[in-house]
Amino acid sequence: MTNIFITVLAYVIDRVFGEFAFIKHPVIFIGELISFFEKHFYKDTILRGFFLLIFVVGITLSLSLLLTSILNSLPSFLSILLSAIIASMFIAHHMLREAVLGVLSATDKHHAISMLVSRDTKDLSESDIYKAAIETYAENLSDGVIAPLLFLLTFGLPGIIFYKTVNTLDSMVGYRNKKYENYGKVSAILDDILNYIPSRLTALLIMFLGKQKNLFAFYEDGKEHDSPNAGHPITAMALVLDVQLGGDTSYFGKVKHKAVFGVGREALKASDVRAALAIV
Repeated sequence: MTNIFITVLAYVIDRVFGEFAFIKHPVIFIGELISFFEKHFYKDTILRGFFLLIFVVGITLSLSLLLTSILNSLPSFLSILLSAIIASMFIAHHMLREAVLGVLSATDKHHAISMLVSRDTKDLSESDIYKAAIETYAENLSDGVIAPLLFLLTFGLPGIIFYKTVNTLDSMVGYRNKKYENYGKVSAILDDILNYIPSRLTALLIMFLGKQKNLFAFYEDGKEHDSPNAGHPITAMALVLDVQLGGDTSYFGKVKHKAVFGVGREALKASDVRAALAIV
């Protein structure tokens, strides 16, 4: 029951206040640990990547357990409030919504969307910019909102910190390139495992809130994504909005052939982005 109170309050705090600019964000601290290990101990092997994971998770999990022990020694109300405030820093719904809204209001939409996605953005049409915004919103609803909330609800403060540690590891070293193919493999696999249920839960929630009759219709297209998880919330969003997402995309000057998600219209509008943001 305590975890329920903390989870709901943490979500509300994030939605109302967003990031606390006056303090150092804990994810930056996690990133610094990852960079420290890479600077001193990097080696292009799976074993060294495993040691990276153990090093970073070991530190953040130990600190989170110590912090939880201290908070539990406080009066209940104060313990719940402080736990919720700390947990809210690992939830990114406010920041995600503001970033996507910023694309709509930006004078230079190409620059705005380049801050959110890794694809080439210079030659994107306005429709493609809106598509990229919706895709990143749908995908990040899972690993930026639903997954952290689920781990917080299930395992408390150590759970959400553990999840965000692994998620940050994946975002920094989980790339399939010459430098990180082996070094980041363990982090990438663990991140996929942790997101397996949250990604599908996110898709189900999108389908439910979008009043879709077949709540599991997202699965057929969603499983075609390169990621075992990302395609499901993206497909769900496409079905709810009655548009097509995905398709061939350019990365670093090379076109990557990707599956198409959804069966609706191809041309996207600003109103589609707003409709996606309206699914809370």
